[in-house]
Amino acid sequence: MTRIGGTWENWGRTARVKPIRVERPRTPEGVQRAVKAAVTHGLTVKAVGAGHSFTGIAVAPGVLLELDDLQGLVSADAVTGRATLLAGTRLHRIPGLLAPYGLAMENLGDIDRQSISGAISTGTHGTGARFGGLATQVVGVTMITAEGEFLRIDEAQHSELLPAAALGLGALGVIVEVTLQCVPAFVMQAVDEPAPLEDVLATLEHRVAASDHFEFYWFPHTEVALTKRQTRLPESVRREPLPVVGKWIDETLLSNGVYRVVCAAGRAVPAITPPFSRLAVKLTGDRRYTDLSHRVLTQSRTVRFREMEYALPVEEVVPAFRELQALIARRGWRIEFPVEVRFAAEDDRWLSTAHGRASGYIAVHRYWRADPTEYFEAVERIMLEHGGRPHWGKLHTLTAEQLRERYPRFDEFTALRDRLDPERRFSNTHLERVLGS
Repeated sequence: MTRIGGTWENWGRTARVKPIRVERPRTPEGVQRAVKAAVTHGLTVKAVGAGHSFTGIAVAPGVLLELDDLQGLVSADAVTGRATLLAGTRLHRIPGLLAPYGLAMENLGDIDRQSISGAISTGTHGTGARFGGLATQVVGVTMITAEGEFLRIDEAQHSELLPAAALGLGALGVIVEVTLQCVPAFVMQAVDEPAPLEDVLATLEHRVAASDHFEFYWFPHTEVALTKRQTRLPESVRREPLPVVGKWIDETLLSNGVYRVVCAAGRAVPAITPPFSRLAVKLTGDRRYTDLSHRVLTQSRTVRFREMEYALPVEEVVPAFRELQALIARRGWRIEFPVEVRFAAEDDRWLSTAHGRASGYIAVHRYWRADPTEYFEAVERIMLEHGGRPHWGKLHTLTAEQLRERYPRFDEFTALRDRLDPERRFSNTHLERVLGS
């Protein structure tokens, strides 16, 4: 389907564009035809999934490819654990598609609204010191090149390109299929509980090592960390999910409904933010349950926000966090969203924020109607001083020259881009900033 005009806007309302035309292909061959047509007419072309990146990475002033109809399971093998999905498949649909084969994704981020191709291409990750980001689960991709040809990259074909193509920022081609290495379906035992912030920081290394998955949230203006630790268990373990009513009160009424009202009110009366934050850590974040992995790893977030996240060497997480604490106190800011701290294993993806080093992540957020600029820029300076690398799908100010210093394989990636897309058919203003023209 093709249409002319209209404005595309991302979920965070941080990027928008009025493309020359919008294509909505239903098959990989439809993507191929759209790319060929764009190239013939001298237009740039960009694919977009759910629009959950906060940057302009998917902005398409030429041809916008909406992959909403390119969803579903292509194939799955319970023996090998391999599953191939169409690129636009939303993460929240994947557990149901894999269930008949007794499979699950090894790890997930805390939001599952994204498309699989968008999630891997921007470096989406979850938490767990022994688990990499979603791109590390990728064992094969099929993409349409700037020449309009199918290019399969896996262990049997062009395997040397996989560390680049699995997390390629949409700069190498349009991904139409993704093959994942899955694991046997499993359940998770979750313990969410508040703890004194100082104790969490003092024992952070032990807490991270002692759990399969560990993270914590800190509401500024409080001295409490809301910790989340999870243990992986066989699928046969008896499940004890959250009570339906209790879950609705905690996640829908309090964490989204009431929270949205308070965020909006906090813009007019900032003084209400600290007492609400202190109340929030008393009312939420204290529960135990056991459920299927995807129901534990992900959560519903309907309050619109903007986010910046940096990956740090794990030994720099606590020093950087303490500087962030001091910054907020010193500036007297009233910050309504919590700071989130997560962890990931070292990996080999060329543009992964965890490339070559075990990493900890510090993420900061603001309500979408609040201007995050002053807060984010000050936090960014701290993260850069501690060796930080910005999440590719979240707000930051770095340029190609600055990023080159932080990624050992950066020049190899841009050389591959020169080879696969010399005329920059898949580029836009954002990619020119972070990768060079």
